[in-house]
Amino acid sequence: MPADVFSEIARIDAGGKVRGQTRYGADTQLPGMLYAMLVPATIAKGRITHIDVDQARSTDGVVDVLSIGDFPTLTPQIDYLGYPIAMVVAETLEAAIEGAEAVTATYETTSFIPLMDSPGATVVPSEGFDTGDVEAAFQNAAEVVEGIFETPVQHHNAMELFGTVAYWAEGRLTVYEGCQNSDQARNALAEALGISADTITIRSDYVGGGFGQKSPPKLQTALVAEAARLTRRPVKLVTPRGQLFHIANYRPRSIHNMRIAADSAGRLTAIDYDVVQENWPNGRFRSNGYYGDIARLYAIDRLKATAGDVYIDRNMPRHTRGTHPFPAGFAYESVIDEMAYRLGKDPVELRLEHEATTDIVVGQPLSPHFLNDCLREGARRFDWSRRSPEPGSMTLEDGTLVGLGVACGIFGASGSAAETTLRVRADGTTRIVSSGHEMGQGIRTAVASAILQGLDVNPDRIEILMGDTSVGPQMATVGERGTASIIPATVKVVEALKARFAELAGANPPAGNLHQQLARLKRPYIEVTASELAPGQDAAALEAFRTGQRAGAGSEYPGFTSMSYIAQFVEIHIEPRTRRIRMPRAVSIADIGRVVSPRTAEGQMYGGVVWGFSTALREQSDVDPRFAGYLNDDLADYVMAVNADIGAVEVGLIDKPDTMVNSAGVKGMGELVMLGTAPAIANAIYHATGKRIRKLPIRIEDVL
Repeated sequence: MPADVFSEIARIDAGGKVRGQTRYGADTQLPGMLYAMLVPATIAKGRITHIDVDQARSTDGVVDVLSIGDFPTLTPQIDYLGYPIAMVVAETLEAAIEGAEAVTATYETTSFIPLMDSPGATVVPSEGFDTGDVEAAFQNAAEVVEGIFETPVQHHNAMELFGTVAYWAEGRLTVYEGCQNSDQARNALAEALGISADTITIRSDYVGGGFGQKSPPKLQTALVAEAARLTRRPVKLVTPRGQLFHIANYRPRSIHNMRIAADSAGRLTAIDYDVVQENWPNGRFRSNGYYGDIARLYAIDRLKATAGDVYIDRNMPRHTRGTHPFPAGFAYESVIDEMAYRLGKDPVELRLEHEATTDIVVGQPLSPHFLNDCLREGARRFDWSRRSPEPGSMTLEDGTLVGLGVACGIFGASGSAAETTLRVRADGTTRIVSSGHEMGQGIRTAVASAILQGLDVNPDRIEILMGDTSVGPQMATVGERGTASIIPATVKVVEALKARFAELAGANPPAGNLHQQLARLKRPYIEVTASELAPGQDAAALEAFRTGQRAGAGSEYPGFTSMSYIAQFVEIHIEPRTRRIRMPRAVSIADIGRVVSPRTAEGQMYGGVVWGFSTALREQSDVDPRFAGYLNDDLADYVMAVNADIGAVEVGLIDKPDTMVNSAGVKGMGELVMLGTAPAIANAIYHATGKRIRKLPIRIEDVL
C-alpha cells in the first residue's frame, strides 16, 4: 500500500549550508595540493599542427603540462571552440593560469557551421510518429491554429562550477567532484585510465546544482586524475565559467512548426508537429523526443510528428532541466491558448474538457492522474474568474496593461532499480546507505522523512550516505527518477527493519524509542537491506544497478504509462511607457503522486517558477558566428531573473499517490516544475496586448 500522507520536516542539511559547513567537491583541501588550468582551442574546427608548451613549463610554479600525445583525450583534432588542448599543473592557481596563458598552438582550420541557419547547414531527418488520419481532421476542421515557435540556446549556469580533486594513495584513486551520476563517472574514468573501476572512488556528497549538465562524465576528470598520478600529488581543477560555456553541454536552439485542429463542437481533433534542432551527429539529445510527452497531455487522438537535426560545430547539446517538454510545451500550450480564443472558450475550460486517459504514443492507459485537479485548484487560488476575456481589456489606473495566462506541463514519471541498507544503533544513531545525488533538491530530507515516517529514531542523528561509490552503488539522478526510485526502497527497508525488530523483541518489547529498545535488549545495532524494482523490471535491472549500468525504466511501463503534471497561472504587468514586463503573481499546482517531503518539494516549485520566468523573459546564449563561440559567457552578461523580477509565488501539491508506478506512489518533479511557466507568461502577454509572441526570450521590443 502507498504510504500515508507524510509529515513536513525541516531540511536536514539546512544548518550545515547556512553555516558554510557543507563541503562540495572543490572545497576539498589536501596536503601538497596542486592546481590545474585548461588551455582551450582558439578555433572552431580543424587540426593542431604544432603546440608549444616550453614557455609554460618554464613559468615559475608550474610543475607539469599535459598536452597533445600525453593523454588520449587530448588530440590534435578540434571539433569546437574551447576544446581542451592542454592542461597546466602548478603549485598555485595563479601559476597555473599564467602557465596556461603561455601555451601557444598553430592550427590548420577547416570550414564550420556555427548556427542552424548558417550557409551549408542542412536538416537531417529523424524518426517521426503518426497515428490516425491527421490530414482528414484538418480538412474537416472548423478551426485551425498554427504557428512557428522558437526557443534559444540556453546554458545551465549552476552555482557550482565543474570542480575536480583527484589523489592516489596505495594504488587507489579518489575523486571529489559534483556530478549526477557518480557510478557512470567512475566507469568512464576506469576506461580512460585503463584501470579497474574497483580501484576508483567517486565522492559527490553534495552537488551545487546539476540540471542535466553534470550527468555525463566530464572531460576534465580523467585529465586531473592522470595529472595526480604523474605528479604523485593531489590535483584540483575548477574550470572557469567562460570555459564551461564552450565545453559543457547546453540547451540547443529549436524551431517548432505546430498546428492543431478543432471541430464544430469545440473538440480538439488533431496535431501536426514538425521540429528541428541543433545537434551533433549521434548526439544524445534526440530531436524525436519532443512529441512524446506533450502527446499525452490532452485527449487528442490524432498526431503526426516529424523531426530533424541540423549538425553544428559547437560543443554538444544535451539535456537541460525541462528537456524536450520545455520547448515543445511552449509551442503546444501557446497554440492551445490561441485555439481557446478562436473557439470562444475559457483557456482553463478548454483544457479541462480534454482530460487524457490514454497514451496515444504506445496505445495503453495512462495511470490515474490529477491534472484537472491542478487546473481547478490553481484557478481557485489565482482567482481566475476575475479575468476579462478580451485581450487588452484589463488595465491599472496608471495605464499598466494586465494579462492573465495559464498553461500546463507534463513529464514522464520514470523509476529505477534501487537498493538501500539501513542500520539503527543502540548508541542513538541511524545510518542509511542510500543511492542518488543531493543537488540541492532535498533528496536527503526526503530519505529522512521516509525513515521518520516509520521508525521512532532520533531525527537529528540520521546519517545518509549517497553520491559516494565507496559505500554502495549510486543511481543516476536524472530524468526525475531520484526520489521516485530511492524512496520506495527506503519505505521498504523501513518496513523490513520493523519486522526484523519485532522478531527480535518478541511479544513484550521494552519501552523507549528504537535506540533505547536495542540498548535494553543488549543489541548494539539492527541492520537490513532492501531493494525495489520499477514496474516490469526483473533481477537483471538490479544487477545493472549494482554494477553502475543503466537501470532506469519508464514512463512507459507494461500495461500503463505514468506522468507528472503541473498547471501554471501567471499575472503579467506591462508598463505603459517603458513596456517593461513584470510578474507580480504566480500560482503553481503540481501532481507528483505522494509528496514525501513537502518543504523541499515546495522549494523546488518556487525555483521552477523563477527559472520558468527566466527562460521566458531573460535567458539566451548569444553565439558569435565568426568563431562559433558564446559572447555572454559569464553571469554578468548572461541575463537571468533576479529578486526584483519575481512577485508573489504560491505553490501547491495535490498529494495523491500513483498506486501503479511504485509501492510508495511517488512520482518525480525535478524537471516538471519549470514547465508551463514560459507559455503561461506568453499567453498572459497576449491577453494583455493582443500580440502573440512565438519566440523566446520575450523582450521589451516584442511588446512595443
